[in-house]
Amino acid sequence: MSDLHVQQSLSGFIASDPRLTYTRSGDARFYAKIGQEHYRRETDGSFTKLETTFHDLVQYRKAAEEAAARFQKGDWFLAEGYVKTYTSAQGTEQDEFVAKKLGHDTARTDYEVTRKEREPSSADKATTIATQLQAAQEATDRVAGTTDPAPAQPRATVTGAAHVAQSETVSL
Repeated sequence: MSDLHVQQSLSGFIASDPRLTYTRSGDARFYAKIGQEHYRRETDGSFTKLETTFHDLVQYRKAAEEAAARFQKGDWFLAEGYVKTYTSAQGTEQDEFVAKKLGHDTARTDYEVTRKEREPSSADKATTIATQLQAAQEATDRVAGTTDPAPAQPRATVTGAAHVAQSETVSL
């Protein structure tokens, strides 16, 4: 049995002005009519554009608020989630895509990513310590006059996430 988690995905463009509303229980609900372009591959290798189809997309809670702040009509997107069938107020069955994750389509959208400064990992810290040890050893060698004219070899080894061991240097 596989541990691979698989979800349905959907790509398209936001076809209507997105709306942010709230459910009776107070949860945020993002709604947009979305469009999907369809193509048929011809025997000569070319493609013929078919009719665009339109569907409902929703997202809930904090993710809905984020989507409402970031998406506008015309944006291309990728979504992960599932199709839900419900009965409309008119008594007809309707499908909507419930997005658990929603993001801009990087193949069709230019944007800038703003990242928060991250905490250094244990490996980053170990590398910094190894670099500092190497620099200290080289400075000691220069003062002692034992600098080897050959290119400097690393004098510290990093193993595991945070273990640093200094190797010995032998001058001839």
